[in-house]
Amino acid sequence: MAPVTLTVSIVTYQPDLVLLERCLVSLATALDAARGEGILRDANVVLVDNTGSRTTAEAVVHLGESRFRGSGWTMNYLHRHTNIGYGRAHNLVMHGGNTHYHLVLNPDVELAPDALVAGMRFLDAHPEIGVLAPAVSGAHGEREFTCKRYPAVLDLALRAFAPAALRRWCRARLDRYEMRDAIEAVSGDGFVSPVPLLSGCFMLARRKPVDASGGFDPAYFLYFEDFDWSVRLNRITGSAYVPSVKIVHHGGGAARKGARHLAHFARSAVRFYRKHGWKWV
Repeated sequence: MAPVTLTVSIVTYQPDLVLLERCLVSLATALDAARGEGILRDANVVLVDNTGSRTTAEAVVHLGESRFRGSGWTMNYLHRHTNIGYGRAHNLVMHGGNTHYHLVLNPDVELAPDALVAGMRFLDAHPEIGVLAPAVSGAHGEREFTCKRYPAVLDLALRAFAPAALRRWCRARLDRYEMRDAIEAVSGDGFVSPVPLLSGCFMLARRKPVDASGGFDPAYFLYFEDFDWSVRLNRITGSAYVPSVKIVHHGGGAARKGARHLAHFARSAVRFYRKHGWKWV
């Protein structure tokens, strides 16, 4: 495998600085491992802060500088703007890029030391795959199923609003939505392809489909921008769940974040279905 180049975009908004530091430490370790294996030649890490606060922006810059100064990797910052939305902020970095690969990464994600080695080796061995999703664990080691099939409105309503007892009663339906049948059947060096919907917490993509798809649709302010991009990416390239690429995700669902997040979720869901087609049950 010839050494490649990578751009990483991380968008923050009122970030948990402890988690952001852990994200950056793990990212630097994964980048160094890829360089040590002769896989990665150069990387540009870009922190985009949507908070609009000078104090927050300075804290984000300080974390980036303290972790990446002298590392040999390029670190850049975009900040001091208002909250322009998750996808649009990533697009500031994606549009006009010229590296071989682009990694969309959440600031609450920790990468396994060999995550980038495994991911880029997989893409090199599978030229038909343009974007991949990792195996995800939660903060306490629990397995998370972030790959999804195209959702019915009922699936989203159950996950966001249903009481726990009703969700348990509908567990088989929700398990299918989360692709548990396909993912739990993977063994050895296996993978699952295609993946209809990938999570925006970690999306490793080739440059060509990034450019061909136009990146995230800026009409989505928050939520469903990753699902929308997944649908469009799957029209032009292959997608895969690759369990050898491992991350820990400290995030949570919209239902646990209050009424404002639920409102963003509902508006984005309507936009998604209007664009790609309604599926009720």
